[in-house]
Amino acid sequence: MTTAAESLALPRRYETGLLRWLTTVNHKDIGILYVTTAFVFFVIGGLEALIIRIQLGEANNTFVSPEVYNQIFTMHGTTMIFLFVMPIMAGFANYIIPLMIGARDMAFPRLNALSYWLLLFGGLVLYSSFFLGGAPGDGWFAYAPLTSAEFSKTHGMDFWIVGILLTGVGSSAGALNFVVTILNMRAPGMSFSRLPIFVWQMLVVAFLILFALPSLTVAAILLFFERNFGAPFFQAAAGVDPLLWQHLFWFFGHPEVYILIIPAFGIVSEVLPVFSRKPIFGYTAVTFSGVAIGFLGFTVWAHHMFAVGLNPVADAIFSLDSMIIAVPTSIKIFNWIATMWGGKLNLKSPLLYAVGFISMFIIGGLSGVSLAVVPIDFQVTDTYYVVAHIHYVLFGGSVFAIFAGIFYWFPKITGKLLNDALGKWQFWIMFVGFNLTFFPMHILGLLGMPRRIYTYGSNLGWDTWNLAETVGAFIIAVSILIFFWNLIVSLRNGEPAGDDPWDGHSLEWTVSSPPPEYNFAKIPVVNSRRPFWDEKHRDTSNGKPAPAQPDADKVPAIHMPAGSFNPIVIALGLSVASYGFIYQSLLALVGIAITFVGIIGWTREPR
Repeated sequence: MTTAAESLALPRRYETGLLRWLTTVNHKDIGILYVTTAFVFFVIGGLEALIIRIQLGEANNTFVSPEVYNQIFTMHGTTMIFLFVMPIMAGFANYIIPLMIGARDMAFPRLNALSYWLLLFGGLVLYSSFFLGGAPGDGWFAYAPLTSAEFSKTHGMDFWIVGILLTGVGSSAGALNFVVTILNMRAPGMSFSRLPIFVWQMLVVAFLILFALPSLTVAAILLFFERNFGAPFFQAAAGVDPLLWQHLFWFFGHPEVYILIIPAFGIVSEVLPVFSRKPIFGYTAVTFSGVAIGFLGFTVWAHHMFAVGLNPVADAIFSLDSMIIAVPTSIKIFNWIATMWGGKLNLKSPLLYAVGFISMFIIGGLSGVSLAVVPIDFQVTDTYYVVAHIHYVLFGGSVFAIFAGIFYWFPKITGKLLNDALGKWQFWIMFVGFNLTFFPMHILGLLGMPRRIYTYGSNLGWDTWNLAETVGAFIIAVSILIFFWNLIVSLRNGEPAGDDPWDGHSLEWTVSSPPPEYNFAKIPVVNSRRPFWDEKHRDTSNGKPAPAQPDADKVPAIHMPAGSFNPIVIALGLSVASYGFIYQSLLALVGIAITFVGIIGWTREPR
């Protein structure tokens, strides 16, 4: 047994500087890497969106060629879904979940690092296609047989396939890590009925990834074999069902929507009670409605396929399921509103973004219910009405919640507060720009403007609405610039946050800002759903004294895993092998050899 001073002064287990970031297996470092990388891809995806809006800002525009437009369109959707929203939510979860549940790290630290490096290298492989013959240009949904070698002759779609496979393996490994961590590493007393709602929602998401992503993985592998080795998995002429790709893709694709939005539900469910100064209303209902959404998410995939000629019975079943799934979502919304009702609202930036999320997500949900009605879907499918719906759900939903989470947890991560005045300016500018960009898309869809078109004539009545959308997109860009200015200023000269700037409820606010490497000198014991709040206010709530702090001389030595190069070596090897598979060259063997070097090194490392 060592003293607290000796045990907490143990040397860091990884290098400093660049080597620290290349070898780290600490969950907080990996969370920062995830968030930073995701924001880089967010900026790239945003620039692609601006190019799209410039091209569509006026009729008969020739700002970019049709081929470049298709590539930008495809990469924008792929980037925002697979390289921004998914990884930034994983970044939040990596950093916050161990702190919330009273753990010192994730269950599998090196696997955690591998998940991140697969994301980064998968994104780099995908974007390298721009310099190696052209990016994929067939849409982020990659419908076969349009993506077969006959119609998609460059290697762009092959890059899309291997990029999705690399990031998908990383996502699956990360999901497994979250499941094991949450199930097995909770602090004493933290039963499932006391689990923070963000942790609950991420547990649901982890299971969604584990059960949904294999469908996309199988589809991508089949498509790769069809493109490169002539295996006719999606060719109607070969006697197979031409809708096979759509079934495989959307069996993943609709749960994917909930993989992107359920973490946002969790963030909002953490922010609202703290800034309403009261417990979450209907904890059990909010928690299990997330479980219900996750389950029902696997039953609605074919509502993306109402126009392909399914039989009426199938259409009716999937239409009904798509309406039923609105029920648990509505339960969450009413409980969030009830949480704020009668609360002493602290109108700081995190609360503004959370309320913005609720209002915009309601609009997206209402348009989603309309799309569940088969006759309506027949009229507006593949129009800008659908584009409006998905952006109200994923931008109005996920992105507003992401900024709520950033403003909420930034003080814990950095020890400094983001400037609240700049945060409010950013919110209102983004709110106006978002609605100016995406609400007119509902109107354009009803006027018949198709998705994915490169340009349009001047006699269709679409000009004014498209120009408004383009102006709105640049207003959103201004709001993002304000955020980055806020980030720079706050990191340099921000107001010190202290350990608990918001009078928080959960365990992450019990440790210093930023937290120490080991998180907790002594694993806490949990006695309620709001453990830190109840401890702080115990003397005023029930007259009992606060529990005594642990004796510093009885703190055991803290073991933290050493840093490792092997995760980055394995990810690099798989990336090199991917180029070899695309070009059918010896690079595949080189990449496999590098991967095995990393695996062997991994097996020889001490715990």
